[in-house]
Amino acid sequence: MRTVYFGTSEFAAAVLRRLAGSEHRPALVLTRPDRPRGRGRKLTPPPVADTARELGIEVFQPQSVNDVEARERIASAAPDAVCVCAFGALIKEPLLSDFEMLNVHPSLLPRWRGAAPVERAIIAGDERTGVSIMRVGAGLDSGPVCLQESLAIEPEDTYGTLALRLQALGGELLVRALTERPPFAEQDEALATYAEKITAEDRLLDPERPAAELERTVRALTPHIGAHVGLEDGSLLGVTRARAVDRGPLPGVLDLNGVLPVLGCAPGALELLAVKPPGRREMPGEDYLRGRRG
Repeated sequence: MRTVYFGTSEFAAAVLRRLAGSEHRPALVLTRPDRPRGRGRKLTPPPVADTARELGIEVFQPQSVNDVEARERIASAAPDAVCVCAFGALIKEPLLSDFEMLNVHPSLLPRWRGAAPVERAIIAGDERTGVSIMRVGAGLDSGPVCLQESLAIEPEDTYGTLALRLQALGGELLVRALTERPPFAEQDEALATYAEKITAEDRLLDPERPAAELERTVRALTPHIGAHVGLEDGSLLGVTRARAVDRGPLPGVLDLNGVLPVLGCAPGALELLAVKPPGRREMPGEDYLRGRRG
């Protein structure tokens, strides 16, 4: 089947690699424009653009996928289907009706529709998540689903480890959907939940929340977004690995006088096993405390 692919992120790049190795190799890849990144604010292409060029696939980076030029470029590729994964921009009419569009969504729809399904599943303490292949429509991840498969969220999973398994599954399911053409079934709206975009508030480890939830938050935001706690001087201490324990300082107190930094929570406490001080590399919590005392 002749395809065109829309995607942007590392996750989408991995799915693209699997699709390109199948009989449904894309004739064209659309991704977002290059953006300034890093301290030097150097213009950097998105991961999907780099992967597509490595694979020898034509890349197009329009300011808007919905404008006339983009629609004409897609039409010139004559796709039987347009495949979408973590594209990060709204697709509107008439483009939605111009082509059949299949979306790779990393959740067990209708649970966790929206921008951050992997992170929200970990934070919520879900035991399982998965990938759904759905038809793109005007609603937010509300289109009918043709394939879905689940996998376990392991106790030590971070976003990074879980995303690796989900992107591999997503690539396999997308190829299956294009090859087998399974029927679509509507989602049950009564079961829908929403994975809102991760905000600055989500990143700050609030000691008024249970320690177990904060531990899951650290795992959900590692390594790509990052969680942190506030220090007395107003700076933020990044937290990349943490462990919930039953006892510790009073809620809201960050104890820096022991072997490890420990944040008092309600209930429990959070041991900060690995941290990232402002402007410095990641280090064990013990090393951070030794440096403060030295």
